[in-house]
Amino acid sequence: MAHDAPQGTTGPTKLVIRNIGLILSGAMEQPILDADTIVAENGKITAIGRVKDIDAEGATTVIDANGTTVTPGLIDSHVHPVAGDWTPRQNQIGWIDSFLNGGVTTMISAGEVHMPGRPRDVVGVKAMAIFAQRAFDNLRPGGVKVHAGAPVIEPGMTEEDFKELAAAGVRLLGEVGLGGVKDGPTARKMVAWARKYGIQSTIHTGGPSIPGSGLIDADVVLEADTDVIGHINGGHTALPDGQIRCICEGCKRGLELVHNGNERSALYTLRIAREMKELNRVILGTDAPAGSGVQPLGILRMVSLLSSLGDVPAEIAFCFATGNTARMRALDCGLIEVGRAADFVIMDKAQHSAGKNILDSVQLGDLPGIGMTIIDGIVRTHRSRNTPPATKVPEIVAH
Repeated sequence: MAHDAPQGTTGPTKLVIRNIGLILSGAMEQPILDADTIVAENGKITAIGRVKDIDAEGATTVIDANGTTVTPGLIDSHVHPVAGDWTPRQNQIGWIDSFLNGGVTTMISAGEVHMPGRPRDVVGVKAMAIFAQRAFDNLRPGGVKVHAGAPVIEPGMTEEDFKELAAAGVRLLGEVGLGGVKDGPTARKMVAWARKYGIQSTIHTGGPSIPGSGLIDADVVLEADTDVIGHINGGHTALPDGQIRCICEGCKRGLELVHNGNERSALYTLRIAREMKELNRVILGTDAPAGSGVQPLGILRMVSLLSSLGDVPAEIAFCFATGNTARMRALDCGLIEVGRAADFVIMDKAQHSAGKNILDSVQLGDLPGIGMTIIDGIVRTHRSRNTPPATKVPEIVAH
């Protein structure tokens, strides 16, 4: 749906970010852009280049990046929202806003499974999914784009149910295996129905995470053939290495690595993907809120983990949290290119990091410091309350 102005504004906007030291595009084929200025109008990127070649006239907001780094807004591919900015799993308020302070501007629901009294009957499953999709489409805590309304499939659902969900605007399935459907043949049939109507699917992988879920092993994962292999490194308990390799080699679907999983298994999966020359399949999530809590810096921590211990250049690791996910999930954000949503994180190396620059510091295992987040071309936060302090921070010089 097209809008004349981004959420939170009353008229046309033009954002200019100048004096950028480094632009990470989010695209693995060209992760670093040769540019120092970005222009966005009405929430969409309209120009990327050198300041001398950019038309900055008529800007409603000008940001001096002060030589810092601009990345696409980070995407958390695996969250479990419920209602508003509250999570009953941890009885915590403001968790989505805290993630925004960790650079996350877009979230993908893997099912609203922590809703107290979650219905299991087919009518209730559909009603809750449609409610969640509508509610988060309207709410946007802190400006964060929460793609919610992900029903967990249950026995008795028919093709007509998936057609009805799609017509109502539902575009995601919750984790296959968290509900009553745990066998490969039934899952495969329902996943195919979902795909027919444009609904993307994810499967739970590994041991049980909540009461009522169960072990989902490689055989079920491969037979179900979901679009994304949810937390292939376990959420929390991972499959044996042999089964992880079997999944990686047995399909071409997304390989989702999550913060709330097994770190060794995440690094093992990354190594297989690199061996297969298929790092484009790697995407990142947190699987929060969960039993281990809410992790506002979870995506940044995964970027740092995979870069420092997985021997991946930092600029490529950032692609796992941005462009890879955007392309896999058909989002209009996650990449710094003309026509995409103007969602950015402005960051720099943390104060006193041993790294000589931000990329070096991340590859050494440090987290960057966030100085500003921008969604739809609108500044949403300034210096993060959660990351270590950045060495340099951007400033708004005209507004």
